[in-house]
Amino acid sequence: MSRKTVNRLTAVLLALLLAPAPVAAQADTIGPPIPLFTYGDAVLAGSVVVATVIAKPFDERIAVWLQDSSTQDSRRMQKLATFVRTVATPGSYYIGVSMYAAGRLTDHDRLADVGLHGTEALIVGEAVGGVVKALVGRQRPSVLPRNASSYQLGRGLQGDNFRSFPSGHTTSAFAAAAAVSSETSRFWPGTRWVIGPILYTGAALTGVSRMYNNRHWMSDVLVGAGVGTFAGLKVVRYQHSHPGNRLDRWLLKGSLSPAPGGGQALHWSIMPAPPVFTLTTPRR
Repeated sequence: MSRKTVNRLTAVLLALLLAPAPVAAQADTIGPPIPLFTYGDAVLAGSVVVATVIAKPFDERIAVWLQDSSTQDSRRMQKLATFVRTVATPGSYYIGVSMYAAGRLTDHDRLADVGLHGTEALIVGEAVGGVVKALVGRQRPSVLPRNASSYQLGRGLQGDNFRSFPSGHTTSAFAAAAAVSSETSRFWPGTRWVIGPILYTGAALTGVSRMYNNRHWMSDVLVGAGVGTFAGLKVVRYQHSHPGNRLDRWLLKGSLSPAPGGGQALHWSIMPAPPVFTLTTPRR
């Protein structure tokens, strides 16, 4: 397969990763409450399935091309792949927790919502992806001899070499992108064409980086993008349709109270356990 053909396929991958997600995110933002599952969800799922079926025959060819010395010798590509992978995981968790803490400390409910629900979307997406990884047992492209069609039920429990499907980093990146863009477009509708494209582009680059690092096939990345997007949209939609729900109360509970010597203290606990740490702001 020629380099020109591979470049076109890579461009198609980016287009497929970016196209369905922002459209689906918009359906979850403005207007009266809507059912948890909608027609738009079926369109998103169908798009992911079609894209995966189209990409599957090219998995091995793309993997071979990305591991070519001319591609791997690029220091810029190596640094970019490391950066976007780290931002996706564990970076997304640090960002989400920090946003939640900052929102509670400053009494900014919207910021706290973005942080909390973004983190919940990460947890849900990775939980679903982890179960699928263990059950499908797909061989990673780094395992030789390379075989994109090597699956075995339950083999993912035997070790990391057989946990390729779907891509966990891609799932995390798209879960965060979907949750944050959905939340922010609720509060600031005018930003939907700014924040969404930036986040989804970063998520798509995360998926490409996992292929570049020889950890996932193209079809792994596409399914990870679908799982992550679905998790992010569902978490935000559910939480706003069920305010004060048990998941929010149980997963993460924070409260503000006066701190000794002045200032405010954020008490953060995993319910029903006692507080695990306290952040204190100095008196102004």
